[in-house]
Amino acid sequence: MADFLNTTGGMALIIVAQVLAVVAFVMISLLFLVYGDRKVWAAVQMRRGPNVVGAFGLLQTVADALKYVVKEVVVPAGSDKTVFMLAPMTSFVLAMIAWAVIPFNDGWVLSDINVAILYVFAVSSLEVYGVIMGGWASNSKYPFLGSLRSAAQMISYEVSIGLIIIGVIISTGSMNFGDIVRAQDGDYGFFSWYWLPHFPMVFLFFISALAETNRPPFDLPEAESELVAGYQVEYSSTPFLLFMAGEYIAIFLMCALTSLLFFGGWLSPIPGIPDGALWMVGKMAFFFFIFAMVKAITPRYRYDQLMRLGWKVFLPLSLVWVVFVAFMAKFELFGGAYARWMIGG
Repeated sequence: MADFLNTTGGMALIIVAQVLAVVAFVMISLLFLVYGDRKVWAAVQMRRGPNVVGAFGLLQTVADALKYVVKEVVVPAGSDKTVFMLAPMTSFVLAMIAWAVIPFNDGWVLSDINVAILYVFAVSSLEVYGVIMGGWASNSKYPFLGSLRSAAQMISYEVSIGLIIIGVIISTGSMNFGDIVRAQDGDYGFFSWYWLPHFPMVFLFFISALAETNRPPFDLPEAESELVAGYQVEYSSTPFLLFMAGEYIAIFLMCALTSLLFFGGWLSPIPGIPDGALWMVGKMAFFFFIFAMVKAITPRYRYDQLMRLGWKVFLPLSLVWVVFVAFMAKFELFGGAYARWMIGG
């Protein structure tokens, strides 16, 4: 068996098994994310939320997914049918392949590449094409308007996300997620992580992640009261399910990035307690809970407020922060908190 695993076929089998393991983790997590999102929203509104299908309503998301799968796929007569069907698949596949470079523990990653951040940033930037394709191919003015809103919104906040990540790259001297996490492995546990030296950018990154994934209060592309549910209004059945799944997978990816970039990834917050994948998953679940709480308690922004915040507030602040971090790293001030090349690189 060991000899077979060293052959080309054996290595291919190992890679396929690893890919299936990551896909299974993301898809199973997706069921509980939707359930948790609905439960948090219900709790804030003093309702029960899902509670009928399965124990405590845990199988409600499975029932909803099956309902979408078995329903008839309706394609509008005037739509571009090829692009119409490609759009949700594009959104889902691009959201999924970004997980190829996300490590869950030291060495637990599908592709441990040196430009992992660049890869994630490139893939997440392409996700806007699925939304644009869906809005345009529907041949309806409301989906098209929703897709244009989404394109402008996602591009605007990708700029600030990129600049915030540049600060972390400067501190670490590497674009590899494993190096970034190892650079946060210090004697002070929780206080050795990047959230402390990069404290202001944690909030900017989180708010930008909300806008990047079209989450409230920045869900303007899906503003039901204005656009009749936005770019996916003409979609039903499985194509709509793919859009929804892609959106939640992208949200979970942002939770993983927040954990890796600022909160130590798989590192334990208390020195002496073993590190591990459970810490990584727990941190991701915690940040998704924060996503869900924001959805439940914040009112929606107007579109002009959304764009003003991205270009007139977040962009200048993130630019200034890059200059500040570069200065601090160059002269290794504050005990080298902003210059961890010996650890990370």
